[in-house]
Amino acid sequence: MTGNELRSKYLDFFRRHGHAVISGASLIPENDPTVLFTTAGMHPLVPYILGEPHPAGTRLTDVQKCIRTGDIDAVGDPSHLTFFEMLGNWSLGDYFKDEAIRMSYEFLTSPEWLGISPDKLSVTVFAGDDDAPRDDESASVWRSLGIPEERIYYLPKEDNWWGPAGQTGPCGPDSEMFMDTGREACGPDCRPGCHCGKYFEVWNDVFMQYNKQADGTYAKLQRKCVDTGMGIERTITILQGKASVYETELFTPIIEEITRISGIAYGGGDEADTSIRIIADHVKTATFIIGDPRGVTPSNLGQGYILRRLIRRASRHGRKLGIEGAFLSQPARIVIDMYREVYPELAEKMDFILKELTSEEEKFLKTLQKGEHEFEKLLPSLEKNPKKQIPGRLAFKLYDTYGFPVEITEELAAEHGFSVDREGFDAAFAKHQEASKKGAEKTFKGGLADQSELTTRLHTATHLLHKALRTVLGEHVSQKGSNITPERLRFDFSHPDKMSPEEIRAVEDMVNEQIRRDLPVTMEVMTLEQAQKAGALAFFGDKYEEKVKVYTMGDYSKEVCGGPHVSHLGELGHFRIQKEQSSSAGVRRIRAVLESVE
Repeated sequence: MTGNELRSKYLDFFRRHGHAVISGASLIPENDPTVLFTTAGMHPLVPYILGEPHPAGTRLTDVQKCIRTGDIDAVGDPSHLTFFEMLGNWSLGDYFKDEAIRMSYEFLTSPEWLGISPDKLSVTVFAGDDDAPRDDESASVWRSLGIPEERIYYLPKEDNWWGPAGQTGPCGPDSEMFMDTGREACGPDCRPGCHCGKYFEVWNDVFMQYNKQADGTYAKLQRKCVDTGMGIERTITILQGKASVYETELFTPIIEEITRISGIAYGGGDEADTSIRIIADHVKTATFIIGDPRGVTPSNLGQGYILRRLIRRASRHGRKLGIEGAFLSQPARIVIDMYREVYPELAEKMDFILKELTSEEEKFLKTLQKGEHEFEKLLPSLEKNPKKQIPGRLAFKLYDTYGFPVEITEELAAEHGFSVDREGFDAAFAKHQEASKKGAEKTFKGGLADQSELTTRLHTATHLLHKALRTVLGEHVSQKGSNITPERLRFDFSHPDKMSPEEIRAVEDMVNEQIRRDLPVTMEVMTLEQAQKAGALAFFGDKYEEKVKVYTMGDYSKEVCGGPHVSHLGELGHFRIQKEQSSSAGVRRIRAVLESVE
């Protein structure tokens, strides 16, 4: 079964079971400062899991583009990916454990769907602890479906519990499904979740029935929800009997292009294979980030920094394969061609994607030349050291100041008979990471799960700001992203020039005028087509026939949005722009606050 077939079958199955097929969200989360990218299918649905009504109803299914960056350095082995597609289905206070598990079992085992032999399935359920009891309910459903007791495993919270996303919020036990690959067990304690490769996870049903409180206790939720996830790449790997995701059709065309450019064959099990996998994964991820409807470009901050890191790491591994000059646009064309029907935005933005990849690669190649020059300047003093070792702090300086990868420092060092103090470099790097992490923890608070009065007010203000910017600057202005904490809003929008002080003041005055008018905020559910005919702004790629929420603010603003919002604009207080600056090429960024009116 191919990835395209799995995607189609999954949505068709849940459509038949009364689920509305909804659009996947952007890779760049809206109004969520807690993460840089959308990390799972449930991520954009957190407000609805918390109780916000979804316009499509209580049974939903979709395919979500996801990026996880925690394992970037592990990419290159046969299994890790940064970009993947997650299939999901949700119950928002509708069905719960019994129906969710029965649907999962039917899709996995029925010959009409995946046709996996029930004899190959093992499942896990929550073992229980002081916070919540053992999940006997899920185990009972699995037994009733014919899964024998010896293939039902009770595992602790670290294995079979999801959430909350932050310190508090919805969470609950999960039940995971594993397929036995037929490999020998690694020992008597081998079980699903073991890393030896005998058991391959194919699906996860999460049962959100608790709300973790600030004091660490778990209260039962009044409205129970189900959230499931199945990764396309991992699932087709096991269905096709492949040893690695890189052996499936979702990667082989990209790998073939890299081997064509480099002249190095894939499959030898050596370092070249690792480099080829890194390039294949990173170029796919970079293509999707740049090509997203809210796509970003390489920069030194946030999503742009991750994108820059991916491109530069791929470029460096191209160099290791002997590829000279910028080359990533060539495998990127293959990625676009592979996914153009499922994600047409990639084809629409192809020229822009290829231009940004090439531009960033060329910048990196210049960086390498500069770093090599700095290394040559250091050589005379280094050669006076009888130890013939480059200090770790010096290697880190080359990395931190010039973006010079430590591996290339090691290559140059070896050419001159030196080694690099990797322990010293790693210690300096760890110190740098810890400082970055503290900065991130300070920055990333709030998020989709934060539906406090403060964030609701700021979210409402972004609509007024958007309309005012279009009125003052022109209708070319469109939202490129927003990020809201309880303290402030951040709003990115398309505009080529720095705003003048007069323009900033005009926007502020326009927003505050609407607040003084105390306009009512109303919401209607309609199709996207109806919303556009009604004059609502909509920029982020919902399907034409899909139902959406349209928020109207008096006679001033009408926009498609998920919510939540205040009921009257007079609740907002005084709007003030703190800063207007460049975010990336052709995109400006505004930071603003709402102040109480005495």
